[in-house]
Amino acid sequence: MTTSTQWQKQIMSIIILAVLVSLIIIVGGSGVYLVEHEHKGANITSLGDAFWWAVVTIATVGYGDYYPVTAAGRLIAIFMMLSGIGIFVLLLSTLAQRRLTRAESRLESKTIPQPVLIGDDTKATIKNKIDGIENLTEEDFDALIIMMNTLRRTLLEQSKILFLGVRDAVLLITTNLNFAATVGLNSHSRGGVLIC
Repeated sequence: MTTSTQWQKQIMSIIILAVLVSLIIIVGGSGVYLVEHEHKGANITSLGDAFWWAVVTIATVGYGDYYPVTAAGRLIAIFMMLSGIGIFVLLLSTLAQRRLTRAESRLESKTIPQPVLIGDDTKATIKNKIDGIENLTEEDFDALIIMMNTLRRTLLEQSKILFLGVRDAVLLITTNLNFAATVGLNSHSRGGVLIC
């Protein structure tokens, strides 16, 4: 799924959520108004008070300045409170999913393997030239040196070399597992490493 498609889905879910909240506020506020406004002792007596109560209740703030006193009004209040909690959880999960998708796409772009710069044909050519080194002309020998230097630079770019401070041990971790580099250690001098 492309990023723009995911983005469109997330925008659509937020729009649906906003419409749902608006409908719950309108239906809940109207319902409480119809049930409460003529009841003796009710403090929700106008439509404005009812909508204010609905917004405060669905937002789970609950100031307490307006509250239903009838059984039907309290049932509507329970529905509004649970709706507010559910909508809050849905909003948080949508935002969390968006952040997770972004983090995954960034991680994925960093972990996609890079194309191998050295083909098998280059390695085979170098090996064949080394096998017949006695028969090489001076130009062929120079070309072999250039190919080996290019190979060495490419391997150094693709590899991570970690030197361990224990005697002359060197750990070579290479990301190009298709090619094994020759590592020579000079055991008489500390830190002498030859990569061919």
